[in-house]
Amino acid sequence: MVDFNADIVSFISLGNVLLGDSIDLYLEDIFNNYTVEIKEYSLPAPSSEIRYAYSIQNGTLIIVTTTDDIIVSVGCNEKYAGKYKNRLYAGITMQELSQRSKDLRILNGALIVDQDYGLSFSLPPPYDEIADSLGQIPHDLSLNEIYVCDHSGWINK
Repeated sequence: MVDFNADIVSFISLGNVLLGDSIDLYLEDIFNNYTVEIKEYSLPAPSSEIRYAYSIQNGTLIIVTTTDDIIVSVGCNEKYAGKYKNRLYAGITMQELSQRSKDLRILNGALIVDQDYGLSFSLPPPYDEIADSLGQIPHDLSLNEIYVCDHSGWINK
């Protein structure tokens, strides 16, 4: 059952939705209890794979699947109440994030915290395109989206 208060667990789950599960396990719950919008999109070249994003309650929870319905990413916005390690959450400011972490790095428009490649904060526009260093991101910028996924392929990039 989807839970907007559940802990955020790197590489594993967000909102009690598990990476690697079939979206079919959650469809009855989300369609019976929430407003859901589904969008199709393509990953950037050279991959061009198709993904489906299920936006639940206006992005409070976002479940991303492959074309064969396997969950590859789960995200949330600042309306989500759960936290990562009881200290990081969607809507945290850049200054708070810097104070609560030992290591931050920008990769592919996202912030990786303490070398944990199973969780990322999305940088909002225009910082997702222009920020090459942490100093280019305003301290008062709210980081409103967190994603749980497997970014281990980004290590050493």
